[in-house]
Amino acid sequence: MINFQYLRTTSAKSAIALLLKDKNAKFLAGGTNLIDLMKRGVTAPEKLIDINHVPLKQIEQIGNKIHIGALTTNTAVADHALIKEKLPLLSWALQAGASAQLRNVATVGGNMMQRTRCGYFYDTEMPCNKRQPGTGCGAMEGFNRMHAIFGTSEKCIAVHPSDMCVALTALDAEVVLANSKGERKIAFKDFHRLAGDTPQLDNNLKADEMIIRLEIPVNNIAKNYHYLKVRDRASYAFALVSVAAAFELNNNKITDIRLAMGGVAHKPWRLTASENFLKGKEATLSNFEKAAELAMTGAKGFGENNFKLKLAPNTIIEALNLAKSKA
Repeated sequence: MINFQYLRTTSAKSAIALLLKDKNAKFLAGGTNLIDLMKRGVTAPEKLIDINHVPLKQIEQIGNKIHIGALTTNTAVADHALIKEKLPLLSWALQAGASAQLRNVATVGGNMMQRTRCGYFYDTEMPCNKRQPGTGCGAMEGFNRMHAIFGTSEKCIAVHPSDMCVALTALDAEVVLANSKGERKIAFKDFHRLAGDTPQLDNNLKADEMIIRLEIPVNNIAKNYHYLKVRDRASYAFALVSVAAAFELNNNKITDIRLAMGGVAHKPWRLTASENFLKGKEATLSNFEKAAELAMTGAKGFGENNFKLKLAPNTIIEALNLAKSKA
């Protein structure tokens, strides 16, 4: 058992103040990933700051944006009437993640902060640049069936595990972060990072910051949408490939569209080129196939995950077809 200090706070201001006092402290919310990492010896914080009593559990519409507090549970978001009506893609993505028991505890902020599930990262006897920079990437020439095909580097080919984050990337969400001096906003698509030369850094959250809430613009893509998750079993499994697809149709012509993928990169992967191609075009199988082909530009397999080079475009096409069928 690794000794650690446990503290509880009831405000974001005091939580940030406690964090600043100890660089080895970590926030504790649902703990569904953090506790696993502690048990496996991947991380060993000297202090846990329990933030569950900080009032950040709101789900409300303010103007043309929906605000979701960082400590709202995944279940609360997925089941909320406002989310189902205005952001159904997010509800579907959340319900595809983990298990009902985990979703009841896991928070929005924790979901964003979760670490990769790469086996080399979790095994402290194996080389992993993300866990211990400079030791190498065991997955590069090892067991890499679940690993990335986009945005990889020589240092790391791990993928981000979240379903929720794929939908939020597609929905143009913003993240509100707080520090001792105030708040700042960052586009959700810029919150997570590619591995590059610093795979130990999963995101752009600064050491003195705390996630406060999400702000998601209300849109016109709540009718034709689908979150398609391809995985090894029907539940409680991470994506081999997932696609968040949503678009607005007018006489079978796509007037607005959002596409993002999961299970394929170190961060949720927005398919901007495919979106630009499909805007203004008819929602036909031929156009979907061309968009999927365009999405695969720069994709690279590493052996055991080569099957994703075929699975990914097929999943894009199927997700688009299923979204269209909701018309």
